[in-house]
Amino acid sequence: MMEQQQTKKERALLLLVDTGAFDAEVSMKELASLTETAGGTVEATLIQKREAPEPGTYLGSGRLLETRELVERLEIDLVIADDGLSPSQVRHLEDALGVRVIDRTALILDIFAGRARTSEGKLQVELAQISYSLPRLTGRGKALSRLGGGIGTRGPGESQLETDRRHLRRRMVSLRRELDEMEKRRMLSRNRRKKVGVETVAIVGYTNAGKSTLMNRLTDAGVLAQDKLFATLDPTARKLALPDGRNVVLVDTVGLIRRLPHSLVEAFHSTLEEAVYADVILNVCDASDPQCAEHLEVTREVLRELGCLEKPILSVMNKWDLVEGSPILPFLGDAVRISAKDGRGIDELLSRIAKALPATRRQVTVLLPYDQGALAARVRREGAVSNEEFLPEGVRLTAIVDRLLAAEVQQYVIPSEELV
Repeated sequence: MMEQQQTKKERALLLLVDTGAFDAEVSMKELASLTETAGGTVEATLIQKREAPEPGTYLGSGRLLETRELVERLEIDLVIADDGLSPSQVRHLEDALGVRVIDRTALILDIFAGRARTSEGKLQVELAQISYSLPRLTGRGKALSRLGGGIGTRGPGESQLETDRRHLRRRMVSLRRELDEMEKRRMLSRNRRKKVGVETVAIVGYTNAGKSTLMNRLTDAGVLAQDKLFATLDPTARKLALPDGRNVVLVDTVGLIRRLPHSLVEAFHSTLEEAVYADVILNVCDASDPQCAEHLEVTREVLRELGCLEKPILSVMNKWDLVEGSPILPFLGDAVRISAKDGRGIDELLSRIAKALPATRRQVTVLLPYDQGALAARVRREGAVSNEEFLPEGVRLTAIVDRLLAAEVQQYVIPSEELV
């Protein structure tokens, strides 16, 4: 019996005041997916059309009574609003409905708390949760002791939320200091890569677009890949070999979502900054999702805020195996169509990445005398050799090499008019 209680999913009711600012149905569908990802079950949804939410109770008085009856009849454990609620709105709703109430931000934070694996990821989540919780401490200790744990209470935990503001502010200062140190180390790593000419490709995109599956397909990274929102939070960097012989660093980033709370963008800014320093950005989208065009635009908006729109950005339509044969979607344009699951389109994607990168390598055909064995070994080791032939005069190599090595072998290059 105890085990059943521990695994029992919370029964949730979803609320939204529809002011016409966005597509309410689509947003509620996404909120339902978030709720299921957090471990809850959606028993009902309720949308009220209003010009603006009620300042005190979010819902109008009549709809509030209707919601109370629904909560009691369906034995609801948790009410989730698809908006950001003020502390007073949460308190008034909890008093009126008799159950816990959280908003969209608290729900996403709860998912983040359960998904962070690295030290930096955990610190980022804790900082975001404390920033969110600080103005909501009044009356919160009583509510937590009355209502117990559940979705929206993971992370710092009840004891953390019941501490005084001074302690939380000290903790925020400490967290920011630790994150700043980690960011400095990341910056040093980026500078080292830049100094030695290592190029970087960043994967960005909407949550659940298949970024981790793509990362695994390209690099055998072994990243957790699940059909869930925010399946992975922590960035992963791996070496990727391109068709032209170049090796680049491929970096995965945290998934994005509509109306991502500003506090979360700030908390994960260092992770998203991988896109700022990348040479090429892959904007990955789930081609089978009816909202894929909007998802691409959500990502582009975040990239715009980060100042990345001047960089080469490749739109990548993933999960093409699920839509192949359907009429071609009109917004695709120059997008690369792939299936990270079965590998189709991957060769085209790699070719497009190589073309988008700065032209730092070129093909040469050289005739190296046999006393230049060390130089020939470097061409084989550092370049991509497509043809090798042993002649009386020396070894003839055709290879793609970087500019520095091309300059070193320049005196041995066979002029194009002499090539057969």
